[in-house]
Amino acid sequence: MVSLSLALGLSDLAGRNANIRSLFIDEGFGTLDEQTLDLAISTLENLQSKGKTIGIISHVKELKERITTQIRVVKKGGGTSVVEVV
Repeated sequence: MVSLSLALGLSDLAGRNANIRSLFIDEGFGTLDEQTLDLAISTLENLQSKGKTIGIISHVKELKERITTQIRVVKKGGGTSVVEVV
């Protein structure tokens, strides 16, 4: 939560001198308990509803269920992968 708060705070500070509408997060969502994860996702959904584009890199099932637009990298074997937009 501290890392997420720091990322959000830095985005807000940087956005005061420029219009930053995107935020990309690669955080430890897997280490959060259920209640804290829900709070983090709700916060990000609130930012998204206000026009911020948010990219999240995660393997956490709860995030995958609540994030409607996803870019998935799927292993195909032999050292190859395919990108899918869902």
